[in-house]
Amino acid sequence: MSRRGGVPAPLAVPALVAVVFLALPLAGLLVRAPWATLPQLLSDPLVREALRLSVVSALLATALSLVFGVPLAWVLARAEFPGKALLRALVTVPLVLPPVVGGVALLLAFGRRGIVGRYLDQWFDYTIPFTTTAVVLAETFVAMPFLILTVEGALRAADRRFEEASASLGASRLTTFRRITLPLIAPSVLAGAVLCWARALGEFGATITFAGNYPGTTQTMPLAVYLALESDPDAAIALSLVLLLVSILILVALRDRVVRSQGAAA
Repeated sequence: MSRRGGVPAPLAVPALVAVVFLALPLAGLLVRAPWATLPQLLSDPLVREALRLSVVSALLATALSLVFGVPLAWVLARAEFPGKALLRALVTVPLVLPPVVGGVALLLAFGRRGIVGRYLDQWFDYTIPFTTTAVVLAETFVAMPFLILTVEGALRAADRRFEEASASLGASRLTTFRRITLPLIAPSVLAGAVLCWARALGEFGATITFAGNYPGTTQTMPLAVYLALESDPDAAIALSLVLLLVSILILVALRDRVVRSQGAAA
């Protein structure tokens, strides 16, 4: 009998293979990084602008996902209505849809001849594609499902007795949601927001299809990496390294907050 906490050999070997498979590409990036010329490569104004646009657009996409995704997660977890299964399937479609197809779908919806875009163009003389707004919408489209599914799972697992007690004391459903439900699921909301932000930060396919690749306007870091890879591999490696480090730092910091929040809730 194995010791408590030990890893059986039949599981340890494939687990080790998985770790090596996931870590090896990252190690290759660190080994091949042009450390000597890294400051010079990163001093390029276009690089700084691409990084700024990536972080800001990912934050805006996460904010939109929180505003609209959390209520939708509550609807999926608590409400009963015809077509609920279809709605849940619709929410998960961006998770399995190729990002480029998502970009084409966004063009057909919000493009100048799209379902909504034509009216924005006719009535307000405003077009969304190939603007910074398009970057935020593309990232929101592919990232919001991560938040919705995370929060929905938390709502399903949450103890509803607290909400029922609040309702029995005369609190409205909105007050109960704001003062009882949200604090209960706050760690999961934060975790979902982290996943959403990380997915938005790394978005490429839908962004380049719907927003294009215009420096200073729509060129995020993943797009800058793709462009640099064709002409300057060292610059592409440097940009990839920056994106990797930013992602790791943010995810580690937010993960610690999630763990502390879960410990406090327990």
